[in-house]
Amino acid sequence: MKLLVDSGSTKADWIAIDDTGKILFTTQTLGLNPEVLSKAQIISRLNERFDIAQNKLTATHLYFYGAGCGTDRMKNFLKQVFQEYFSKAEISVFEDTYAAVFATTPKNQKAIVSILGTGSNCSYFDGTVLHQKVQSLGYIAMDDCSGNRLGRELIRGYYFNKMPQELALSFEKEYDLEADVLKHNFYKEPNPNAYLATFAKFLIQNKDHEYCQKIIHAAMQDFVDLYITQFENCREVPNHFIGSIAFYLKDELQLVLEKNNLKIGNVLRRPIDGLIQYHVLNK
Repeated sequence: MKLLVDSGSTKADWIAIDDTGKILFTTQTLGLNPEVLSKAQIISRLNERFDIAQNKLTATHLYFYGAGCGTDRMKNFLKQVFQEYFSKAEISVFEDTYAAVFATTPKNQKAIVSILGTGSNCSYFDGTVLHQKVQSLGYIAMDDCSGNRLGRELIRGYYFNKMPQELALSFEKEYDLEADVLKHNFYKEPNPNAYLATFAKFLIQNKDHEYCQKIIHAAMQDFVDLYITQFENCREVPNHFIGSIAFYLKDELQLVLEKNNLKIGNVLRRPIDGLIQYHVLNK
């Protein structure tokens, strides 16, 4: 039994398959980002799901694609945790961009592959090897055009009184915006990046409002300027995207890319389904 896992900071999708690709079970845990979670927290999240706990000794392979796995230190930390838990399985840990690549890009095709979800990332795939020019420093310093950065922009706009009044009233009805509540979630609770990303839902729901349009387009243009155009051949290859921000704001994304003479490729909300075919073909 192979376990395929696509994990962001907010949630992790799990699919168990046999050698033919038949789905044995699917489940979901909270996100398993090693940058923000301890070993004990990761184990606790695994134990919360009966299907995972019940099959921890029957799994033969675990292929984990996750946010926060961009450095060897984090990969090795997570691999050690999984090896103790799934003691009979062969463990492979990849950064989440590889899941996006395998799910969106036909074999041997060159492409730029970006993640726009709770966090963000951008890489060039030459058909064989993944290339990154900028190592992500996470949600505090980077994650441009991600759910957590867009959520942050909304909260700042609200508190600096830049948000139009009618929009601010709707924002207040949707969320608890008391300063003490916000600061508690920012500094006292785990996964503040995932918490910030919950506010992006409001931006998507109100994406036709002029104020929201400005935030969306500015964030996407920053992503183009800082991430995509760092690759010299960015206008010669398709740009594939994975993640809820890209998926639900696809029209806006396409407009910004076309404005910059960039070709939009496949846009998927999550890569997990595409990974099944990849691992069946490459067993």
